[in-house]
Amino acid sequence: MASNFDTVRGAPPGILLIRSIRGKDWRFSTYRYVVLFLTFVAYASYHASRKPSSIVKSVLYPEPTNKDNGLDLPWLGPVFIKTQYMGNESHHRHRLIDKGWAPFNSKDGTTKLGEIDVAFLACYSLGMYVAGHLGDTLDLRLFLTCGMVGSGVFVALFGMGYFWNIHVFGFYLGMQMVAGLFQATGWPSVVAVIGNWFGKGKRGLIMGIWNAHTSVGNISGSLLAASVLGYGWGWCFIVPGAFIAMAGILVFLFLPAYPEDIGFSSPHGSASSLEAVPADEEANMGKGIQVESETNMSRAGSVTRTGVGLIEACAIPGVIPFALCLFFAKLVAYTFLYWLPFYLSQTEIGGEHVSVKSAGNLSTLFDVGGIVGGILAGYISDKLNARATTAACFMYAAIPAMLLYRRYGSISHNINILLMMVAGLFINGPYALITTAVSADLGTHSSLRGDSRALATVTAIIDGTGSVGAAFGPLLTGFLSTIGWDAVFVMLMVCALIAGLLLSCLVISEISEKTCKPPVSSGQHNFGGNFSCMFIYMFLERLYVHKQTHSPFFGQSIL
Repeated sequence: MASNFDTVRGAPPGILLIRSIRGKDWRFSTYRYVVLFLTFVAYASYHASRKPSSIVKSVLYPEPTNKDNGLDLPWLGPVFIKTQYMGNESHHRHRLIDKGWAPFNSKDGTTKLGEIDVAFLACYSLGMYVAGHLGDTLDLRLFLTCGMVGSGVFVALFGMGYFWNIHVFGFYLGMQMVAGLFQATGWPSVVAVIGNWFGKGKRGLIMGIWNAHTSVGNISGSLLAASVLGYGWGWCFIVPGAFIAMAGILVFLFLPAYPEDIGFSSPHGSASSLEAVPADEEANMGKGIQVESETNMSRAGSVTRTGVGLIEACAIPGVIPFALCLFFAKLVAYTFLYWLPFYLSQTEIGGEHVSVKSAGNLSTLFDVGGIVGGILAGYISDKLNARATTAACFMYAAIPAMLLYRRYGSISHNINILLMMVAGLFINGPYALITTAVSADLGTHSSLRGDSRALATVTAIIDGTGSVGAAFGPLLTGFLSTIGWDAVFVMLMVCALIAGLLLSCLVISEISEKTCKPPVSSGQHNFGGNFSCMFIYMFLERLYVHKQTHSPFFGQSIL
């Protein structure tokens, strides 16, 4: 390591302090663990701050016929059985559960709740496109910090409406819209940081495990909100808001956005050396050895990279199909995110209703299944080297999973939990895969020649398009739930089917790559009578030969 690391632009102040105390620097692998941990905590806090709105729905718009029975499942522990109110909670129970909260306790209460969700997600999706480009041009660490602190402030302000006794719909709508804009900074930034530090080896498995932050955030947000619900629904927003703001300070102090910012070389290499030494370079960095050929790039820091525009990023092969697929996949996932606790509190399970608090706690098991699904999808896609095929299969499997949950989930508590976790596995699996490994793969596509500045932009395009769908899901649910929950589940199953079909071309391409490999003998091609493989192979060979040598169609074999 060179002795002037502390002068490299962008080094976090916490890292500088640790270096001065230790007298030496960490290894490259140690920094990778730090990056994984900090980005995990950062995005978990983002999702934790989004969860309270789903927890308080049944409080803002109470169902007068519901019983307030606890969910008696001893094997899950007392956190799912809490039904009694302590101290002044009885006052809040009378104030909130029995009367609701204007303007959400009227006949069109569910519609207003749906509009609140769609306002947040619409601003989130629109802000995503801008945030992705800004993330590729600004300091990712500072950009992420500002987004987290801003999110915390406006999430908490939404909760302050309870203490300030505000009953104006526009106030809550406005807070959610501004919070959505700040929340848009999160996903492009954390995926870009991870992509900057990790190459493509085992990326699906690594990012599948890392993407558990989404479910961990949902679970922690549900538990935090449910734990303080009895003291007033406002606390359900203030506590997660404080959590994300504190996590933002942690990011500012310790997160190195680029390896170059602290003196290491990028695992993607420079544009000129990407094809020559990618594997050896990453192996050397894994041992804490700096690659001399990249010294100048390292010293220049991340600011020397140039970003790509939205049109250039959209032209990367695979970006548009995966973005459209995520539109419908995220619609399904976010409908469960925002409406599952409300659905559980409004639906009889084993002949009884669960309390609002128990419904919030119970809904976390959907995300437990989602954690397994994300890891499983990443592992399978790595083994098969087929991202699209894996995502499509999971989306198709989600259809019968949702059908079974709707039809048989009301039989008993245990069956409801089992089917809920299975549905979470298949729904969150492809959602996690596309927003992590797929986005990082496409953001470092070979056509970019190592310009990882496209990471945030590509991630923003894919997840931004998905977030548009996520905005429609809760809005449609608000309307369809007045007709009946069967209509909601039909809508979700149709969307899952469309999501899988949108990847059909990529699936065919992946299968063709693995099956259409004709042997070569004495300079002649033996296609074994497989006409489709022969056509695909000859077409690709013709394009290749024309581009490289301009030779006749049946020229020398490219193999």
